[in-house]
Amino acid sequence: DAVPKTAADLPIWSYSGEDEGIAAEIVMVPRRIYRDPFRRGNNILVLTDTFRPPREDIDEDHSGPTPWNTRHACDALMKRALAAGEEPWFGLEQEYYLLDAKTNWPLGWPTDGFPGPQGSYFCATGAAKAPGRDLVEAHYRACLYAGVQIGGINSEIAPGQWEFQVGPAVGIAAADDLWMARYLLQRVAELFMANVTFTPKPVPNWAGIGGHTNYSTASTRAPGGFETILKHCERLKSRHKEHMAAYGTDNELRLVGNDETMSIDKFSFAVGDRSASIRIPVKAASRKCGYYEDRRPAANMDPYMVMKMIVATTLFYDDVGKPVPGV
Repeated sequence: DAVPKTAADLPIWSYSGEDEGIAAEIVMVPRRIYRDPFRRGNNILVLTDTFRPPREDIDEDHSGPTPWNTRHACDALMKRALAAGEEPWFGLEQEYYLLDAKTNWPLGWPTDGFPGPQGSYFCATGAAKAPGRDLVEAHYRACLYAGVQIGGINSEIAPGQWEFQVGPAVGIAAADDLWMARYLLQRVAELFMANVTFTPKPVPNWAGIGGHTNYSTASTRAPGGFETILKHCERLKSRHKEHMAAYGTDNELRLVGNDETMSIDKFSFAVGDRSASIRIPVKAASRKCGYYEDRRPAANMDPYMVMKMIVATTLFYDDVGKPVPGV
């Protein structure tokens, strides 16, 4: 009857679902607790991951993870990185469009038409330039109440296009918080009769939306870590194709070599270059340590998959894309 304080205080649960198209019992294991900003009081929201049911004649809570449970493998790799002394930190940037619920057209745009040229809306003010601000602010407050480690919000380069940031957070926590923040955004949008899209290119000929992923390790943050950053970039280059396969659907519509993107079939890294695949901040270059930004992930990316790929490639692969033996 006590109020649960950690996920371990909650029971393992299950629901009737499907596994590879076949009706099945799906086991839910609680992983994170968040305060419920809608019901408030002692009410909570629980983030779980999913597993297949226990095998017959074996005393266990569940068997292996479901095929769509990408958290399980990501968490294992984050723990491996922590054991190696690297403590990966992530800061995730989530871009999105708010859509009119009746027309499914970007909020604030003329019906069946277009606003003025993009570019004058970034961090702008005014009803015509920043439609949906009340919704965005309500989402921000909901995240703060829930315990999501949200870092900020800003309007983007088109009306109705917004961004929030999660982190910096250690390991799996960043991805957990991003999924909860996405859920809260959808719930808040309901109250304002708006829809949300994470589709990488919602409107042709207008800038797409991404899920830029900022990353550092103990080695990149340490004095002289800039050399490690450069080594990481070479490793990311060697596995560019594998990363693109895991960085979100329809990303080829967004990564076309303009609007501050690099073409999906090319890879580059540079200091202060927002059109590069990997942007190394000027401050990291001047201080010779810090973090860098992977600008390739799409807005609809699965953060568990993206974070797992980045950690695996930078810490457990060599410069030619081969797994490091004995690590």
